[in-house]
Amino acid sequence: MRAANGTDYAEFQNEILSFYREHGRALPWRQTSDPYAILVSEFMLQQTQTQRVIPKYARWLEEFPTVRALADAPFTQVLRYWVGLGYNRRARYLHECAKKIVREFDGAVPSNPAALRTLPGIGAYTAAAVAAFAYDKPTIFIETNIRAVFIHFFFSYREEVSDKEIAPLVRASLYEEDPRTWYYALMDYGAALKKRRDNPNRQSKHYVKQSQFKGSLRQARGAIIRALIAQPLQTHDELAANSCADTAVQTALFNRALEALLREGFVAKFEHLYTLAPNFKDDAPSAK
Repeated sequence: MRAANGTDYAEFQNEILSFYREHGRALPWRQTSDPYAILVSEFMLQQTQTQRVIPKYARWLEEFPTVRALADAPFTQVLRYWVGLGYNRRARYLHECAKKIVREFDGAVPSNPAALRTLPGIGAYTAAAVAAFAYDKPTIFIETNIRAVFIHFFFSYREEVSDKEIAPLVRASLYEEDPRTWYYALMDYGAALKKRRDNPNRQSKHYVKQSQFKGSLRQARGAIIRALIAQPLQTHDELAANSCADTAVQTALFNRALEALLREGFVAKFEHLYTLAPNFKDDAPSAK
């Protein structure tokens, strides 16, 4: 294939697709064309390692096999099956997303990226990815592994490479006969690149080193959620003891995390007891 600028991308496409035929990963969300299952995988894979997602993904689909099943579930149950993936806002967005799909799209995940972007928690990347993977639409998007591939092949001696420079190359080299397979191939090639050499994304203008999880606010937030799933109603001291014992986080960090969860509506206070929210008045057992 020759682009308008005269560049022939056939060799590039052949290398990527040949690698995928020999080394492509057989991930569970690649074995289905169910748009809902693919939507779930996209939410789970945001900022979370693939190997952590695989078992959670399988259990999630057993518990919530359809959009309607997820939409009808109480949020406390949704959180219970999300624990371990981190960034609990994504669980809330996915739950609200399912409700809106049932309410406005009769339970069918939209195929149009513009319609997908009207759903909670879905931005340009997720909308384009779901359209490509669920409906094989030739959308254009960039994520970390795709970015690594294009920097490796086209900007190997550059620093501060922007996604605005990469996007036209993604468009020009798109394997339009099978966008779904093409993007999976790019992602797997990029994942392999980062294992065998320095991460090409360090040359990206958008590169941010991920902060350490241990001792972080994210760790404390997760500990509080786990503690409240195990025991729905707890006093401040009980919740602090259970959460800090789980993670060895400092009391000050626990308090910051609890304040944030209350402010964001993940945790609610009922008289002197803390519990998961929303709908805790309906779902939680009565205080004794």
